[in-house]
Amino acid sequence: MVFKCQEDSFLKQFRTTVVSCDYATLEWTGEDSSSTEPRKLRGFNVICENTILFPEGGGQPCDYGTINGQPVRSVLRKGSTAVHFVESPTCFEEGAEVQQHLDWARRLDHMQQHSGQHLITALFDREFKYDTTSWSLGGNVSYIQLSTPHLISRESLDLIERQANDLIREGRPVSVLLVDPEVAQEFQDARAPRGLPKDHEGLARVVRIEGIESNMCCGTHVTDLSQLQCIKLLYAEKVKANVLVYFVVGERALRKLGEIFTREQQLTVALKGGPQQHLELVQKLHQNIKSTRKSFQQLLKDFANAAADRLENLPKAARPKYFALHRRDGIEVDFINTFLRNAPEEIFYFLTVSEGVASSNGAKGHMVLRGQPALVEQFGPQFMELLEGKGNGKDNNFQGKITNLAKLQDCNALLEAHFKPKKTNLDPPIAS
Repeated sequence: MVFKCQEDSFLKQFRTTVVSCDYATLEWTGEDSSSTEPRKLRGFNVICENTILFPEGGGQPCDYGTINGQPVRSVLRKGSTAVHFVESPTCFEEGAEVQQHLDWARRLDHMQQHSGQHLITALFDREFKYDTTSWSLGGNVSYIQLSTPHLISRESLDLIERQANDLIREGRPVSVLLVDPEVAQEFQDARAPRGLPKDHEGLARVVRIEGIESNMCCGTHVTDLSQLQCIKLLYAEKVKANVLVYFVVGERALRKLGEIFTREQQLTVALKGGPQQHLELVQKLHQNIKSTRKSFQQLLKDFANAAADRLENLPKAARPKYFALHRRDGIEVDFINTFLRNAPEEIFYFLTVSEGVASSNGAKGHMVLRGQPALVEQFGPQFMELLEGKGNGKDNNFQGKITNLAKLQDCNALLEAHFKPKKTNLDPPIAS
C-alpha cells in the first residue's frame, strides 16, 4: 500500500477512519532519543484506513504528530498497514472518523536529510563509482557508508559538495513514480540497494531526481532540490573496509553554523583573541599546560623525596611502626614510587593518591601498601573492600585502584588499632 504521506509529503493534516484500536505499551526515550532511561508509555495501537504519518522505514525514522489531539509516539509499518502508537487515556472507536496532524518541523528535517542523501549518493556513484551500502539519519548529523577502503580526501568532499549545491540552486525536480517490479522495462533504471521488503505488495515507489538518478525508496521527499536549501559534507572517516561520510542538509546546516558561531564567540572571550588567533592561542595554552605539568611533577617528586628523607633521618628507635600519607593532587603513581624508593624498609606504609578531595565519595585514586607480608595480606583486601577498589598483592607489596575515599579514616583507624602498644601486667597502674 502507498500511504497518503507517500502520495503527498507536504500534507499536514488529514481526516481518516479508524480500522482497529488495541491497548499497548511502549518503551520511549523521548523525541530526541537523548535520554538513556526509557519511559513506559501506556496507550493504544491504532490502525487507520490511511495516514499522513510516515512509518519508520528505508533508513528514515517515523513521523510524530497527533490523532484527535493525542500524541503519536511511534509509527511502524506492518504489511500494508501503518500501526500508530497513540499515548491516550481512552480507546478510539472502530469506524470513527479522526483527525491526523503532522509534526511538520520533524517531517521537513527528515525530507531534507533523506533527499539530500539520495543526491550525495548519486554524485559519489557518478564521480567515483562508490556504492552507498547503508545510511543513517541521526538526530543531529547523518552519514552514508561508501563501499571503498580508501579514505576520501577533503578535496573530493568539496567537489561533491559543490556539485550538490549547484544542483540545489538549479532546483532540479524530484518526482515519485509507481512502477511494477515484475515489469523489467519500468524498473530497469531504478537503483534498489536494499530490495523490496518480503511483505511488500503492489507497485513499488521510485524516487527520481531529474537527470541524476532513480532510486527505489519508501521515504518522504522534497519535490525539487531547491527545498534542500544547502548541503554541507562535514568529514569522512574510515571504518574497516568502508568510509563514512557525515553531512547536514537544510535547516541542520543553518543550526550547525549557529552552533559553531556561538562556540567561536565563547572561545574569543575565553582566549582573549579573535577567531584568526584561536588555533595559535590554544597551542600556546597547551604548551603552557605541558610546561606547568612538568614542573608540578618535579615538585611532587621533590616532596616525596623530602618526606622519605625525614623518615630516613630519624633515629631507628624513633621511627613510627606505620606511616600513612594521602595526596589529592591527581592520580600520580610516580609520587608513591619515588617516596618508596627512598623510604626506610622496616616501616609499614599506607599511601594513596587521588584526583579529588579525600573525604568525597566517587573520587578515583590509587592505593599502595608496603610492609611485612603478613600485614600486607591482612590489610590489602580489607582496605580494598572499604575503599571500593580492586587490586592484588605479592610478598610485601599490595596496590590497587580505589573509588571511595570517604573511608580513608576507617583504614587509618584499623592501622592505629593494630599498631597501638598493648597493655600488659607490667605496665604501671593508671592514677584515678
